[in-house]
Amino acid sequence: MDIRTYITDKYSGKDCRVLGFGRSNRPLVEILVLAGARVTVHDGDEDILNEDKTKELISRGVRFALGKDYLNSLGGDYIFRSPGIRPDLPEISAAVDNGAKLTSEMELFFEVCPCLIIGITGSDGKTTTTTVTHLLLKTELEKKGKGKAYVGGNIGAPLLPLVFEMTEDDVAVVELSSFQLHTMKQSPSRAVITNLSENHLNWHKNMDEYIDAKCNIYRHSPCSRLITNAENALTSEIASSSELPITYFSSKRSSYSDIVPPHRKNCSAVYEDGGIIYFDGGKEREPVLRVSDIRIPGRHNVENYMTAIAVTHGLVSPETVSEIATSFGGVDHRLEFVREKDGVRYYNSSIDSSPTRTAAALSALDKAPIIICGGSEKNVEFDELARDLCTKVKAVVLTGFAAPHILAEIEKCPSYDKEKLTVKHIPKFDEAVLAAAEMAEMGDIVLLSPACASFDAFKNFEERGNRFKTIINGL
Repeated sequence: MDIRTYITDKYSGKDCRVLGFGRSNRPLVEILVLAGARVTVHDGDEDILNEDKTKELISRGVRFALGKDYLNSLGGDYIFRSPGIRPDLPEISAAVDNGAKLTSEMELFFEVCPCLIIGITGSDGKTTTTTVTHLLLKTELEKKGKGKAYVGGNIGAPLLPLVFEMTEDDVAVVELSSFQLHTMKQSPSRAVITNLSENHLNWHKNMDEYIDAKCNIYRHSPCSRLITNAENALTSEIASSSELPITYFSSKRSSYSDIVPPHRKNCSAVYEDGGIIYFDGGKEREPVLRVSDIRIPGRHNVENYMTAIAVTHGLVSPETVSEIATSFGGVDHRLEFVREKDGVRYYNSSIDSSPTRTAAALSALDKAPIIICGGSEKNVEFDELARDLCTKVKAVVLTGFAAPHILAEIEKCPSYDKEKLTVKHIPKFDEAVLAAAEMAEMGDIVLLSPACASFDAFKNFEERGNRFKTIINGL
């Protein structure tokens, strides 16, 4: 299939509406214009009109519907939804009822991508797993001298504009959010759900909808295998109801028979036994990696490597796995070591936007830290976070919109002892970081692990983490 010809034949002369003019949809607009489509961009931000790129697109015939009523004139043949826009908005539903086809930039990528796609989703760990998986495949393909590994989706650069250079010898590793998966009708060849817990319930109607969106990663063709967590109740339930071959990974059990249900066929397991991670197909097991070779700390990162080993089995050698494990130092904003000053170690884990992420960060450290928590809420409960804060940290500095909610849960927690645990509520982020640093003594750890989203004060978790690093490096 010639991809350019396919896209031109499908969209030339069609009325295409692009909802949201963000990072991934900008190259989509360019591709649709080159294909001869009649393109209208709908976005709530009127300031887009002042951008040079907008003016250039207008000169080429692209129309823009902007401002608070940006969806009022919605219609057309195709509607490309930005992931953050719910697909059941009344204007979108009405346009679909009138014959428009609802799709997205990511769905078009899946439709035309010529190579193997590995898709990774989950509540926690998906970015590190995606990064490790890409590094494994990139290194292996470079050794073989044939093929290239791409990475994108919910991280990195948009993949759609790169599709024209991809070949069937390549591999695309795609991190997928529940927002992207919500309306997907095509799945990757190999699908991963790292784990599931309460998340994004400020966007999804309820937990059932959130789980249902995640399951689109494996429900459709051409998915031939699902990799998931044997120790997570929700993913175990999903695996039990799927007819696909399953590769289970477990950080708590150490044999095939203990992990794979006896009635399941064509399944495999990845687990640790005696400090070694094995891939076990049921008849014999293959040693892949020594746990001690994994450079990034924490049991959750052992699970991330188990996941990457499972999804790349047959594509990557154990030697390559060991090579990456001993050299890869982690992803920015994920337990990222910032500096040591006056005997105090500072870690940036701004990616920790849920209580379960913060729990994983705490379990990875070698001592109880002074922790900075808080941010915008996602309608998740903080009772378990409160238990972790009352038992696993030296002191807590709460900041942001969610701080009063977290404080209330701490004060209700049976383990809370105000004589032993110092808790400070400092609304402004910069002042909270400085307060944590002032509290620290030689030998302490100061950890930014918010357990909340960043949108009360920052554009994203990266901006929050970078601000933390700027403050700490300026001490």
